[in-house]
Amino acid sequence: MTCPVLYSFRRCPYAIRARLALSYAAVQCELREVVLKAKPEALIGVSPKATVPVLTLCGGRVIDESLDIMLWALEQSDPESWLKPESGTWDEMLTLIALNDSEFKHHLDRYKYPERFVPALEQQKRPPEELRAGHLKQAMVFLARLDQQLQDSLYLFGDDISLADAALFPFVRQFAAVDAGYFGHLPLRHLQRWHSQWMQDPLFINVMTKFQPWQPGNTAVFL
Repeated sequence: MTCPVLYSFRRCPYAIRARLALSYAAVQCELREVVLKAKPEALIGVSPKATVPVLTLCGGRVIDESLDIMLWALEQSDPESWLKPESGTWDEMLTLIALNDSEFKHHLDRYKYPERFVPALEQQKRPPEELRAGHLKQAMVFLARLDQQLQDSLYLFGDDISLADAALFPFVRQFAAVDAGYFGHLPLRHLQRWHSQWMQDPLFINVMTKFQPWQPGNTAVFL
C-alpha cells in the first residue's frame, strides 16, 4: 500500500483544512475520496469512528483529527512559517481555532441544517426559520470577531497566512455558501475580502479537485 493515505470528503471543512496543510507542506499522499453514506471497510478498519479526514502513515500510525493532521504536515515542512505567526501568539491561534471548532461550528451546523441538528421536540416548539435565525445570530458573533481581527492585516495574525487562517477558512466558506448573496451583503468587509482571497488562492483551488470515490483496486490518485 502506498503511504501516507488520506481518507477525505471533498466538501467537508475538516477534510479541506487537512488537505490544505498537506498540500502546502508538499506531503505526497494517496487521496481516497469517501462517500459518507457508504464508507469503505478500509476506512472503518483503521479508524472505527469512520469520520474524515483520516491519515494513515507508513509506520502504521493513524491520525484521525483534522487539526492533528495539519500539525503533523507542518512538522514535515513549513516553508512560509504557518506555525510562527507574524503577530499574536501560538496560544491565541489555538484559542481561535478552538472557538471555531466548538461554538461557531455548533451554530453553523444548526444554521445550515436545522432539521438535522436541532432535536425534534425543539423543532415542534419553534418554526425552522426561527431556529435558524437564532443560530445565525450566534454565528455572527464569531464572524464579527474575525472581521475585527482582519481590520489591520491581510490575514488573521499578520499579512501572511498562518495555521489559523487555513484552519478557519473552510468553515467560513461553508457559512458563506449557505446563502452567498446574504453573506456578500453583511457588514463584514474585511472578512469578505479574506474569504475572497482564499477562494482564489491556487492552494485552495488545487485541493478542491474532484475525484471519483475510491474503491479497492482503483488506480491511486495523489494529493
